Amino acid sequence: MTPDQMRDASLLELFSLEADAQTQVLNAGLLALERNPTQADQLEACMRAAHSLKGAARIVGVDAGVSVAHVMEDCLVSAQEGRLYLQPEHIDALLQGTDLLMRIATPGNTLAPADIEAYVVLMARLLDPSEPAGKVAAPVTPALSGLPVEELLALPPEREPATLVAADRARQGKPMTEGGERVLRVTAERLNSLLDLSSKSLVETQRLQPYLVSLQRLKRIQSNSARSLDNLDGHLKTVELSLQAQEALADTRRLLSEAQALLAEKTAELDEFGWHAGQRAQVLYDTALACRMRPFADVLAGQVRMVRDLGRSLGKQVRLEIEGEKTQVDRDVLGKLEAPLTHLLRNAVDHGIEMPEQRLLAGKPAEGLIRLRASHQAGLLMLELSDDGNGVDLECLRSTIVERNLSPLETALRLSEEELLTFLFLPGFSLRDKVTEVSGRGVGLDAVQHMVRQLRGAVLLEQTAGQGSRFHLEVPLTLSVVRSLVVEVGEEAYAFPLAHIERMCDLEPDDIVQLEGRQHFWHEGRHVGLVAASQLLQRPPGQSNEQTLKVVVIRERDAVYGIAVERFVGERTLVVLPLDDRLGKVQDISAGALLDDGSVVLIVDVEDMLRSVDKLLNTGRLERIARRSQHVAEAARKRILVVDDSLTVRELQRKLLLNRGYDVAVAVDGMDGWNALRSENFDLLITDIDMPRMDGIELVTLLRRDTRLQSLPVMVVSYKDREEDRRRGLDAGADYYLAKASFHDDALLDAVVELIGGAGA
Repeated sequence: MTPDQMRDASLLELFSLEADAQTQVLNAGLLALERNPTQADQLEACMRAAHSLKGAARIVGVDAGVSVAHVMEDCLVSAQEGRLYLQPEHIDALLQGTDLLMRIATPGNTLAPADIEAYVVLMARLLDPSEPAGKVAAPVTPALSGLPVEELLALPPEREPATLVAADRARQGKPMTEGGERVLRVTAERLNSLLDLSSKSLVETQRLQPYLVSLQRLKRIQSNSARSLDNLDGHLKTVELSLQAQEALADTRRLLSEAQALLAEKTAELDEFGWHAGQRAQVLYDTALACRMRPFADVLAGQVRMVRDLGRSLGKQVRLEIEGEKTQVDRDVLGKLEAPLTHLLRNAVDHGIEMPEQRLLAGKPAEGLIRLRASHQAGLLMLELSDDGNGVDLECLRSTIVERNLSPLETALRLSEEELLTFLFLPGFSLRDKVTEVSGRGVGLDAVQHMVRQLRGAVLLEQTAGQGSRFHLEVPLTLSVVRSLVVEVGEEAYAFPLAHIERMCDLEPDDIVQLEGRQHFWHEGRHVGLVAASQLLQRPPGQSNEQTLKVVVIRERDAVYGIAVERFVGERTLVVLPLDDRLGKVQDISAGALLDDGSVVLIVDVEDMLRSVDKLLNTGRLERIARRSQHVAEAARKRILVVDDSLTVRELQRKLLLNRGYDVAVAVDGMDGWNALRSENFDLLITDIDMPRMDGIELVTLLRRDTRLQSLPVMVVSYKDREEDRRRGLDAGADYYLAKASFHDDALLDAVVELIGGAGA
């Protein structure tokens, strides 16, 4: 590419960036002018945007852009000077020109000259209806792209377009800016990695606190030692000591004093370092998290225009009002919200808003109103989409349900309004008899519910006959961080997302009742089923001296259950660590996280757990929840060492084995595992192959050469399932080879039982 071509490509890219920004100004301003054509500030903003685009197009030699922007500017200037009152047809034409400018500025999107000429003719007719169509010509502008950049910038434009500033910045090697700040492109993977590292650094700084506490305790011990030495000195004054003894006592006092001073100094330094490190780690974490957050307005680009254009195509007047555009939301959540919001907005225009004449007869303004509100609440993004239309015709809905054989007539007549509205979310369900370009296929609300559930959220529909409908959406603000209640089950930590928790409560033994062989308790005027978390998560029931039962009440739409746990650890903000893809779907678990002390906690998949509860209630046998105060001596259990460099795999193996009653220790690589094997006794070794410092093959080879360990059973677990890898592991001395793909079933546990038997010694 020649230097001139590179220069032209750079200018065209800058023109595309400016067109994107200026067309947004035009879209917003023209929609405001449609409601009030005489708004001076909006007229000025639109005129400036068109003028800047004309100047920018002239600079880069895009004649089509110059022609379109020129006639748009003429129209807006006429409106500014009072020579023209903007009518709906003028707004339509200006919006059409905005779309043309965006297409012109999009690389690879070519327009025929006839399209540009037709638009210029259209605008000329609107500005002067008496002008013959054949005498209107597009304004001719010289192609300036062949001139050097220095000469282009030296030309005296009517007003300096933003592209000149952008081009100057590009020549100086400075990136484009947003809100006065430099903007750089960073991949989502790197942002996720940065957030993960910052969360781990925050956890690491918390580990300084135990050391500081130990040093404070050591200071107290030294102070007590100094007092004891002073008491001893006092008693010895009554005894005649030799000179050597007196010197030894003085040396002891001096050394102890020096140690006290040094310890006090280093304790203060560690305290200050820990505080500053914690502050810096918190700022790093908050900054990394903020990098993933974007204003809710980012998902609304073009939605106001879409609602207006769709309404006009259906013969309706519709306006969209938005509140809470600055609400901060995770980038991933924003990207997944665009499709469901578009579905709901199109649904509101098509199904909700009536025709103008119907609205006037009902005493409403001819223009329909759709409101979209966004706000934060308890770590959730709350969206409310409402319209002032006619609402849902419940009788029509009831008839459609019966006609489609979704319910018998007798049952349909007894359905409540809430129950009837749930049918609208069924796949393929629609109140339209005919399929149109807008609706009738029955995929809108079904798709909305599916996409919202993928975000671990919920959607609810309410309606008032003759006054409109209201959709409530609740989704997490971020998929990277979740506010959770951490509990203890079977001496392991689990986290319940707060968004799904109805409440926490302590139940007395008398509060639990038996109904039809199941345990219930009274909650908000209804009996709620009670299930032990240890049974759901397949954990051994823990022992507790407390007389009250700790219960987490979880809700997902209409399903409410109580989950009995051993202890409430507290609320925590957890950075979500996705499970390894090779594990597949782990039942009742959605992800993992690290607590402040570095220990691992598994995040509960509440929706999956509710299905497990329902299945247990219908097909399984519930364990009776009993409170026992006496301690039960724990029988000796067989010990297993798990060696794997993957945190996720290591923890999953550990939990699977613990659930079967084995005593489990873990090591992070072969070297760590070898040190553990030499210092402790184990009944079985389970090891990965590919690990840093020492791989699994080397570890097994060393083990077989050691006279004390050579008879220890060994299982190799690896994601590699090729015959040559299997042969390497067995040749090194392994007794069993298992692929990690088998973790989701009982293959691992069955293999352990085959090698060493059950958990009991």
